Amino acid sequence: MTARGHELSSSADALSRAYDAALLDLDGVVYRGTQAVAHAAQALRAAEAEGMRLTFVTNNASRTPEEVAAVLRGAGVDADPAEVATSAQAAARLLADRLEPGAAVLVVGTNGLRQAVKEAGLTPVDSAEAAPAAVVQGFSDRTTYAMLAEAAVAIGAGALWVATNLDSTIPSARGLLPGNGALVAALSLATGQTPLAAGKPQRPLHDEAVRRTGATRPLVVGDRLDTDIDGAIAVGADSLLVLTGVSSLLDVVRLPAGRRPSYVGEDLRALLEPHPLVEIDADSATCGPATAVLEAGVITVQAGGSATAAIRATCALGWAATDRDIAISAIGGAHSDGPVGAPAHGKQVMDRSGAGAT
Repeated sequence: MTARGHELSSSADALSRAYDAALLDLDGVVYRGTQAVAHAAQALRAAEAEGMRLTFVTNNASRTPEEVAAVLRGAGVDADPAEVATSAQAAARLLADRLEPGAAVLVVGTNGLRQAVKEAGLTPVDSAEAAPAAVVQGFSDRTTYAMLAEAAVAIGAGALWVATNLDSTIPSARGLLPGNGALVAALSLATGQTPLAAGKPQRPLHDEAVRRTGATRPLVVGDRLDTDIDGAIAVGADSLLVLTGVSSLLDVVRLPAGRRPSYVGEDLRALLEPHPLVEIDADSATCGPATAVLEAGVITVQAGGSATAAIRATCALGWAATDRDIAISAIGGAHSDGPVGAPAHGKQVMDRSGAGAT
C-alpha cells in the first residue's frame, strides 16, 4: 500500500482482500433510520465472500446486541449478535478492568446497558444508597432528574464515572435532539467531575470491536469525520469514509492534514474495489480516467471512470489545495455513473455549507 495525493492511501487489491476485518458504523453506513442504504447489504455479503470479517460498531448504548442484529437483518444484512460491538459493552469492559468482580455499578440508561454490566460480571444498582463503586451513564429517553440525582450523589462520594459516549446530539425525524453527551454535561456541571468515555472517538469501543474479530489489520468504516475517522486516526487504524451519511465530499476535501481518512468511497461498494494511485499536476489530479481540476476555489470533476476514481481525484486535489491554504468553495461535475459523492440522479454542485444544490 502506498500513500500519495497528500495522505490518500492506495491499494492495488480490493479493500475486502487488503484488510482482514471491517469495523462498520451503522446509521448512515448500513442503514438510515429504518431504511437500508443502497448497495450496503450486497456489498457486505460480497466482502464476506472475499474473506473479510465484519463487526458492527455503534455508539448507541440503548440497544442490546440482539436488538442491533435484528435491525441489521431488517436492512438485509445477516448479522449475528456476536458480530455487534456497542459502547455499552465497551463501557462495561472498561469498568470490569478497574473494579472487583461483582462490584456494584449505578446504571443510568436502558436495559441494554444493564445487560452489558451484568455480562461483565458486575452488579447493576439503581441507588446511591447501595454505595456503588462506579456510575455508568448511557443514553435513554427515559432518564429522569431522580436518576441523575442518584448518579450525582454517587459521583460526589467518589464513585468511578464512565460514560458510554459523549455524543451531544442524536438524530430524529424532528431534527437533532439532546444526546448522552448533553446529559453527561449536566452531571459534570453539577459534580465538577469528568467521566471516562468508552465510545467513539475514544479507544475502548475500537478495542472491543477488534477483540471480537481477532483482526490484525482492521479497516474502520464510517460516515462521520468527528467520530468514525477521528477515532480511527486516534488508534492508528486505516479508515474508509463513505458518503452515504453525515459528512459530505466538501467536508472531506477541506480537512487539514492529520484528520483525513485513508480512503473515501461513494458507498460500501468501495470495499470491493482497488483504490488506484492519484497523480497531481499543478491544479489538476488524475486517478485512472477520472480527472479533477481546480479553478478559482471550485473543483470540477471531468467524466470518466468509476465513482471511486472520481472521488479519489477530488480528495487528492482538494487536500493539496488545502495544504497550500487555498479555500475550496464548491465541487461540481460528474463521473460516468452520476455526480461525485451523490446518488446518480442528476448533476450536483455543493455550496459553501456542504449541502447539495441540484
